[in-house]
Amino acid sequence: MTTRSNRTTVTFQHPVSLGGVDGLLPAGSYTIETEEERIEMLSFEAYRRVSTTISLPSIGTASLTRQIVDIDPQELAAAQERDKAASQ
Repeated sequence: MTTRSNRTTVTFQHPVSLGGVDGLLPAGSYTIETEEERIEMLSFEAYRRVSTTISLPSIGTASLTRQIVDIDPQELAAAQERDKAASQ
């Protein structure tokens, strides 16, 4: 099965909450990675989302460890809209 990854960065101007993440995330930039798999047996190329994750920095530790958390892409979009509205 063919897969592809898409990595983007989102920036929040205000603290934000997302399902799957304990507490509020501080304002800042976060890496979002989406994994998709190709849908076979179609006459055109199409992909379906398999997972969307956010990379969180480890706070309060000296190591460079990061935490990867599965998130709902619709919830992420809603959080971005709330952040945008709060900035206006």
